[in-house]
Amino acid sequence: MTDRTEDGSLRVVLVDDHAVVRRGLAELLASASDIEVVGTAGDGEEALGVVGETHPDVVLMDLQMPRTDGVEATRRLLASGFDTQVLVLTSYSDSERILAALDAGAVGYLLKDADPDDVIEGVRAVARGESPLHPKAARELLLARSRPAEPKAALTPREADVLRLVRLGLANKQIARRLGISERTVKAHLTSAFQRIGVQDRTQAALWAERHGL
Repeated sequence: MTDRTEDGSLRVVLVDDHAVVRRGLAELLASASDIEVVGTAGDGEEALGVVGETHPDVVLMDLQMPRTDGVEATRRLLASGFDTQVLVLTSYSDSERILAALDAGAVGYLLKDADPDDVIEGVRAVARGESPLHPKAARELLLARSRPAEPKAALTPREADVLRLVRLGLANKQIARRLGISERTVKAHLTSAFQRIGVQDRTQAALWAERHGL
């Protein structure tokens, strides 16, 4: 169970791999009399420990981080039974990341270009049981839901194999060794697969592979 501070303030943990962002967010939230930052973490792995120690009401979670990213950290936090709400705060507004974060259990999705007051209100909103979405994220989510899903059959068997290993976090050299092909061939399969499923980088490809059960 989460514990409010003695004065009833919302307890918040900040998770972002950039120290300057963490400091800026801490100063922003400190300007709100009803919010207290009780911990910070530089990646998702560290966040698991900090949340376990501080039992916050809200975790403000970045997505793109080393070791354990925000999507996986969110999934593991909630699977561990922590009584906390996860609010994503990121620079990315593509549908794959939004859907992955929400599927992992995040209850809100804000972008870092949001007005500072919207970030403060977003923290309050998720603590009230609401689900704030940045307008760009909301629009992308609606568009994604209206688009037909890309079928797995669009991929060749080898492209599917490569994407499956990308999802597991393997580098091209490791994939080449695992599949017994050259690194150049791996790159060619990735380029083709990216075009087929409509993504631009490995992170988006890994999220696509996860959502489509590869």
